[in-house]
Amino acid sequence: MSLTPSDTARLLADIGGTNARFAWQAAPGAPITDVQVLPGAQYPTLQAAMHAYLDGLGRGAPAAVAIAIANPITGDQVRMTNHDWAFSQSAVKAEFGLRTLRMLNDFTALALALPDLPADELRQVGGGAAVPGVAMGLVGAGTGLGVSGLLPDGRGGWVPLEGEGGHVTLPATTARERIVMDGLIRRYGHASAERVCCGQGLVDTCAILCEADGVTVQGLDSASAVSAAALKAGHPQALETLNIFCAMLGSVAGNLALTLGARGGVYVGGGIVPRLGAWFDSSPFRERFDNKGRFTGLLQGMPVWVITSAQSPALLGAARALDGHR
Repeated sequence: MSLTPSDTARLLADIGGTNARFAWQAAPGAPITDVQVLPGAQYPTLQAAMHAYLDGLGRGAPAAVAIAIANPITGDQVRMTNHDWAFSQSAVKAEFGLRTLRMLNDFTALALALPDLPADELRQVGGGAAVPGVAMGLVGAGTGLGVSGLLPDGRGGWVPLEGEGGHVTLPATTARERIVMDGLIRRYGHASAERVCCGQGLVDTCAILCEADGVTVQGLDSASAVSAAALKAGHPQALETLNIFCAMLGSVAGNLALTLGARGGVYVGGGIVPRLGAWFDSSPFRERFDNKGRFTGLLQGMPVWVITSAQSPALLGAARALDGHR
């Protein structure tokens, strides 16, 4: 591919375990445009997907690229947890002739976008008003479970958290949840929160519950199939699966809120919860979020918002990272 570099243009990307979202920003502060979603399975490498997007756009190479990716960033080599892409940051930078390449965890990028999310892209689920200028929490279930947060830097700005909180040990509290936990340990050796609170987690949880109840699993081999069976057909184990998913997500979000002191509120992103719509609002999520013993009163006052943005806010966060936000 032969491209003429632009001195100000930016390529922004939000790379998940299933899809790669790309967008263009003509200059710092310019609108984010030309958003395209490319299925990761159709491209052998990240670079191939980037070439496909840029070739289709036909505007030349950008000066800078920011990539929010569902993976920890600990060095030059990146190997995705929930996908088979692996690459060297320095090799990507050289291949595209980039002046700047910024790699960050996808939920770190989403955290950077939180202060700029408009009210009409948020739906509040319980709690009171947010306290301005204090810590905020972020969780989100999709192909995996993302966890992050945003902390005030003491100078009017924000510092995003970079961690892998989705892999904390599963907070099972009921007999049925312990059945699921034991089943996941048999399958994977460790039952993390992500093993329930993700797309594959819905499939695994439903299968374990069906096995425990002596019920044959038929056609419940995808997250969408489990959700449809629960919400449209009232399938008992599928409906219980969704309730356990929401309960566990509530426990994880509440743990995060306590850990951060997130009086600025907790945000729920990812692809699964927004698709559950209003059903999620009356699910066990909020009860489990609040249920923290002596600190239940503190949690009850913390607002939770579901992020309903049509366009991935992580793209905005990636742009913020290029702007110099930490």
